[in-house]
Amino acid sequence: MFLLEPHNTHTQAASLPLPIHSKPLLSVIDLECIRGDNLLFSGLNFSLCAGQLMQVEGANGSGKTSLLRILACLSRASEGKVLWEGEDIHKQKSIYFSQLAYLGHTLGVKSDLSPLENLKIALALAGFPVEEDAVFRALEQTGLAGKEDVPARSLSAGQKQRVALARLLVCPVKLWIMDEPFTALDVSGISLVRELLEGHLQHGGMAVLTSHQTVDVRGDVVRVNLNVA
Repeated sequence: MFLLEPHNTHTQAASLPLPIHSKPLLSVIDLECIRGDNLLFSGLNFSLCAGQLMQVEGANGSGKTSLLRILACLSRASEGKVLWEGEDIHKQKSIYFSQLAYLGHTLGVKSDLSPLENLKIALALAGFPVEEDAVFRALEQTGLAGKEDVPARSLSAGQKQRVALARLLVCPVKLWIMDEPFTALDVSGISLVRELLEGHLQHGGMAVLTSHQTVDVRGDVVRVNLNVA
């Protein structure tokens, strides 16, 4: 069972130009997830357009991370479909992956590499040109100036989180999928995530994320509440 709750914050962002919504880019149709003998959710339907953010809420065990992994094409739903621009994501993985950035619990930051090296490799693997100036700007924007060449294993948990956030900045994709992006961040880090999300939405990007706290960003926010049956 699930609840969809629109949470339009346009009044908070009256001074900011908002992207014009076109037809949905991401669509979920009758999605069901079973893990082991447990039905986590079923009959899940929603769509997401450019400039929208969806926050997935629910108790522990309700299927939040499972839903994100399904949306990221890392696992399959028991029933239903996920569509990108009207086509099943599993039938166009290369196209879908070129428009997707996934930030999971493990972050994907290589401990033996520096933040600079991590970002360069992320760009190369995603097929994007490596522009060193842009990489340095992203690291500075995420508070890692002076840490560019430090091995990631020497960084704090919050600093590693910032490396992963910098990766979002340098990879020009439309859809961010983020599992608890505020974890391990201090107050300034939480503000940074909000600023990055707002900028992404303002440029016509989209985001789906989980968080134990309300995501207070300026823009068009929809909340999905997954409830354990």
